[in-house]
Amino acid sequence: QVQLVESGGGLVQAGGSLRLSCAASGRTFSNYAMGWFRQAPGKEREFVAAISWSGASTYYAGPVKGRFAISRDNTNHTVYLQMNSLKPEDTAVYYCAAAWRRTDTIVIGGYDYNYWGQGTQVTVSS
Repeated sequence: QVQLVESGGGLVQAGGSLRLSCAASGRTFSNYAMGWFRQAPGKEREFVAAISWSGASTYYAGPVKGRFAISRDNTNHTVYLQMNSLKPEDTAVYYCAAAWRRTDTIVIGGYDYNYWGQGTQVTVSS
């Protein structure tokens, strides 16, 4: 079992920044690829960003590429999502997720993730 707890959400004006954190506990964190997803009211959950075990590989959804950055600290069992130049359309509940992998690869599909956090609300005002 892996427990994931997100933090760092809040209310920010358009153009501002937030840094989300996801603290993991339980099994060996370094064997898990990690991802961030988001779900806006009335919309389906969507992929935001992913990172491999080592952090060497990352991948971003088109709408956030160049504005968001995913990173991880395997020593402290934490994954981060730095969000810059925020837009009102970034408003959503943000979830982190963990996917066990034998190799150092990224995981994009939500159904491939084994564990999910409870989410943290991000609201961007115009």
